[in-house]
Amino acid sequence: MDSFTLICTVSLLAGGLYFFVFGFGSAEVKGKRAVNLSGGSIDKEKVQDNYKQYWSFFRRPKEIEKADKVPAFVDTFYNLVTDIYEWGWGQSFHFSPSLPGKSHREATRIHEEMAVGLLGIKPGAHILDAGCGVGGPMRAIAAHSKANVVGITINEYQVKRARMHNKKAGLDSVCEVVCGNFLQMPFVDNSFDGAYSIEATCHAPKLEEVYKEIYRVIKPGSYYVSYEWVTTELYQHEDPKHVEIIHGIERGDALPGLRSYKDIAEVAKQVGFEVVKEKDLAKPPSNPWWTRLKMGRIAYWRNHILVTILAFLGIAPKGTVDVHEMLFVTADYLSQGGEKGIFSPMHMILCRKPEE
Repeated sequence: MDSFTLICTVSLLAGGLYFFVFGFGSAEVKGKRAVNLSGGSIDKEKVQDNYKQYWSFFRRPKEIEKADKVPAFVDTFYNLVTDIYEWGWGQSFHFSPSLPGKSHREATRIHEEMAVGLLGIKPGAHILDAGCGVGGPMRAIAAHSKANVVGITINEYQVKRARMHNKKAGLDSVCEVVCGNFLQMPFVDNSFDGAYSIEATCHAPKLEEVYKEIYRVIKPGSYYVSYEWVTTELYQHEDPKHVEIIHGIERGDALPGLRSYKDIAEVAKQVGFEVVKEKDLAKPPSNPWWTRLKMGRIAYWRNHILVTILAFLGIAPKGTVDVHEMLFVTADYLSQGGEKGIFSPMHMILCRKPEE
């Protein structure tokens, strides 16, 4: 190969890699690039070991039943997946019904802003986001409602990411992020004008514990809305395929166990809430939420190839490929759960704390 051909070949490969990373980049422009993928707060050299530890959790089913083990397990999960979620999905780690003529990003924002209407949030209100992730919903809700939002997440890396995004969006004066466990929140009683959780309480080992804490910290007469991950009335425990799909979702999303839709309102009532409204937002006439996963298959494979290259070059940590593969497999289980109608990630429940 002559020098000219060699130079052209190298230039083509370099240009192709640059375009792959910066041209394709993330699925939506969110400020996270493939070359910046990390293991969150985990040292780069320990990402692969932590992935193995995460996966071994499911090889010891009795560990899942121990509530004290779950917070560290969930924290490890979000250290492993946060950068990949941001890069390939965006800053809002949840689903939404697809809307005709709207992009996924627009549909996500509308889904988040719906919580504002359900809570009756007014400008200047003090609102809690229980399980805020990197703060996508927080920023959308604060910008839309002019309320002050305090988010809590168990993952320290997500706190750093959320604060950075808040400042970048010019919302750091109305959006605050706290690192903590939503089962034991560092807030005084009756201190919030309302609260919401968007696909977050599914990580709680016992739903009544997180609902009880939220009940404690919101003011009497205020509202709490949650979008819950549940198995639906179509789920059959005796169907091996159904069980495989649900277990696949649990393993790939750090869930101590999916709950039945029938349990949500009952738990809310047990801790003292009045149930104002309950509706599965995934059901018709809503358009399928899982089409976003189906339509992204080419992007998934493209991203997987890129992650493999970056890990091989030492740019991304070892173990990143394993984590990305796990999420790819989980996406398939989520799609199957949606298509069969046995799983919903947006069973909405609106509750009210009675007046004293």
